[in-house]
Amino acid sequence: MPANVRTLFFAQAFAMCATPLMIFSAALATHGFAPSQEWTTLPVAVLVIGMAMSVYPAAHLAARWGRKRLFLTAMLCGVCFSMLAMWSLVQASFWLFVLASGGLGAVGAVSQQFRFAAMESVQAQQRPLAASRILVAGLVSAWLGPELVIFGQHWFSGVFEGAFVLLGGLFLLAFFILSIGYQNTRNPGGKSGSGSGSIKELLERRGFLVAAFSGAVAYCVMGLIMTATPISMNQINEFSLTQTKWVIQSHIMAMFIPSLFAGWLVQRLGHKRMIVLGLAAYLFCVVLGVMDQSFMHYWWALVLLGVGWNFLFVAGTSLLPDMHSESETAKAQGLNDFLIFGCQSVAALTSGLLLHAIGWVGLLLVTVPLCVAMLGLVLSWNQKISDTELA
Repeated sequence: MPANVRTLFFAQAFAMCATPLMIFSAALATHGFAPSQEWTTLPVAVLVIGMAMSVYPAAHLAARWGRKRLFLTAMLCGVCFSMLAMWSLVQASFWLFVLASGGLGAVGAVSQQFRFAAMESVQAQQRPLAASRILVAGLVSAWLGPELVIFGQHWFSGVFEGAFVLLGGLFLLAFFILSIGYQNTRNPGGKSGSGSGSIKELLERRGFLVAAFSGAVAYCVMGLIMTATPISMNQINEFSLTQTKWVIQSHIMAMFIPSLFAGWLVQRLGHKRMIVLGLAAYLFCVVLGVMDQSFMHYWWALVLLGVGWNFLFVAGTSLLPDMHSESETAKAQGLNDFLIFGCQSVAALTSGLLLHAIGWVGLLLVTVPLCVAMLGLVLSWNQKISDTELA
């Protein structure tokens, strides 16, 4: 892999620590000063919403500024928002912490551009490998993010302030890594910057819809089930915190470990078969979850959920550059990520409501029409025709 891909791997590993840190610590950190206990999950929701709202502007700023300038600016903003989060905890200011969460979400939207930058640094046939390599960095951030609490807990009178100081340090480290090791390959907006194709034209292309909705369905189904799992296991079925943590940790590992070989599978099987495999993993996850609610059924269901997410996301991400012209890059990448993280936002906000309204089995069954619709879309897609339309 070129130096750019290696650089982006390490920058991604450090920059993406913000999300697992927030998921692990936000509710616990604000427990003592949130307006009510129902509000303690708001910072994570705002993090996801901030990411969803920022992905489209991030793609256009990449076209206007160039990726390197955007990446470096975002990493410095990450330092600032990390310090703001730390200060809000020192001052016990809930709404200031929510503001910092939204800012970290916006920085995360820029970090999502790393996978596109990696694919632009390699030949077309190596794009699946480049995309999957960047996803492997998620293994590092998934472990390191929550560990920042352990490393920094003795620096302040509170438990969580030091973690956000360390997070700021990781953003600063990512800044230096990118400033030294990353080189712009081309303007992601093409020659025209803004691109010639309209959003309507992109949405009329079956191939673009397959690529974008592969990622959107991946995040929507994963978000619905994963977010509800701790509540279903620990609060409803009374599994211990240790058992619940093990299931979630196994799920996160299953999300990223397949990246070690998913790119190779895409090269061998093609995008279409890879998407079908991902959907099959999702459907088996639902079947296991509906059959029983024993510990091992939860474990296997969440592992399959992680594998399915990886296959769908890697396939959709590596397919996207083939489904638009160079001049449409900014619009296509922005729209793609808006659909993906918009769906993730909806899933994160509605998962708990659905679980309490229709139960664990009902929530699982809600995901089936999404998978079936995606299966119909990909099976009806003729890649040869899509390639001819772009030629």
